[in-house]
Amino acid sequence: MNESKYESIVLRIVWMLVFLLVWQVAQLLLGGLVLVQLVYRLVYGAPSGNLMSFGDSLSQFLAQIGRFGSFHTEQKPWPFADWPAPRAPEGEAPHVVPPAPHPARDEEPKL
Repeated sequence: MNESKYESIVLRIVWMLVFLLVWQVAQLLLGGLVLVQLVYRLVYGAPSGNLMSFGDSLSQFLAQIGRFGSFHTEQKPWPFADWPAPRAPEGEAPHVVPPAPHPARDEEPKL
């Protein structure tokens, strides 16, 4: 094995170990998000749209780590690539909170 291939594989091993640690943290975070989403769904009757979006992005991030770790791609996951964009929900519609009414900005406050 020539010197550059050896350096390349050593560097890849280092990155794989770093992403293995990141995987463990992200996996715990996704597990917590699942529990919070379940409680939110029980309380409000529908899942949170923000949690749905973040959960989808986080699961795609975990998939990127898996593809990199299994040598499926040379592209390192975030922060070396863009954070995955959430996809449109395929399940339940998210809980929607209507915006709070705000007074017109040109009006003087009434005392």
